[in-house]
Amino acid sequence: MRRAIDETDRRRHRQVEYNTTHGITPRGIQKAVTDIMEGARSEAPVPGGRKRGGKPLSAADLRPEVLVKEIKKLEAEMLKKARNLEFEEAAGLRDEIERLKQLELGFPSPSTQT
Repeated sequence: MRRAIDETDRRRHRQVEYNTTHGITPRGIQKAVTDIMEGARSEAPVPGGRKRGGKPLSAADLRPEVLVKEIKKLEAEMLKKARNLEFEEAAGLRDEIERLKQLELGFPSPSTQT
């Protein structure tokens, strides 16, 4: 333990000398504080649901059989994202799946179930 402390002190002394010689004044980093959940929060629900290829789903796409297929696809994508440790994206997909179930299929939200 003593050797580690002595080595740290030696390196610190050398750094201070270098800074003094070269006129460097150490300062802390200046970084904006952000909300870590900023990217994980879902947007307000958009009527019409998910966009496919940049365009909103059409009325024909909102048929139950199409929605079930879309939900299954989103669930598979969500699980893939979670396995790849992309939790924010997986949470966004989870929210989108839930929104599709609530808005289009009439399932109650988990918060209203008892």
